[in-house]
Amino acid sequence: MGGNEPSRASRPSDAQAEADRLIRDLAAGLEPSEAVYVVSVLASRAAAELHRLAKFQADATRGTPEWGSWAALQNGARKLVLDAASTRDGAARSSGRSR
Repeated sequence: MGGNEPSRASRPSDAQAEADRLIRDLAAGLEPSEAVYVVSVLASRAAAELHRLAKFQADATRGTPEWGSWAALQNGARKLVLDAASTRDGAARSSGRSR
């Protein structure tokens, strides 16, 4: 890859395909309960990162016309963090892990 060439993940048009590939790669060859656990950990960490990024932008745009969109994304991401953590914990129990 050239010095100025963007990585595959940095191009939004490829983001979904790249995410799908990463998920399949993480789960490849694992028993179903282990695959569920690994994918749920990924979902939980991704939700936490989405919330962090959205909160940063909401804080940075406070008082501007863009703030409402970022604040709404932050609120949705907060709920996603809670749901993903609950899912991860259930997957951990199913795979015999404490978390």
